[in-house]
Amino acid sequence: MAAINYDKMSLKELLDHETRLSKAITAARRNDMTLARRKVIAVAESLGYKIEDLTGSPRAAKRTNGSKVAVKFRNKDNPEETWTGRGRQPKWLAARLSKGAKLADFAV
Repeated sequence: MAAINYDKMSLKELLDHETRLSKAITAARRNDMTLARRKVIAVAESLGYKIEDLTGSPRAAKRTNGSKVAVKFRNKDNPEETWTGRGRQPKWLAARLSKGAKLADFAV
């Protein structure tokens, strides 16, 4: 492989090399990943397993990550304002609780 002298290249030539190098690196990473995936699958199959048995189904993981949580509390004055009971209390609920209301008053 011939050595490349970057010191004598113009900016345009250097940017062209950078673009081609970036594409080549992306392709090489993709190929390495494909080879690694094939090796892992081969090892799993040689032991009598499917890769899904060892890692879980990718589709099932996606379904659980985006699951909705049921509403547990609703503002009676504005039914569009709801809270699942997870995370920080919404401002409308915190304000009402500070005025003496009880959390159970907003339960769905």
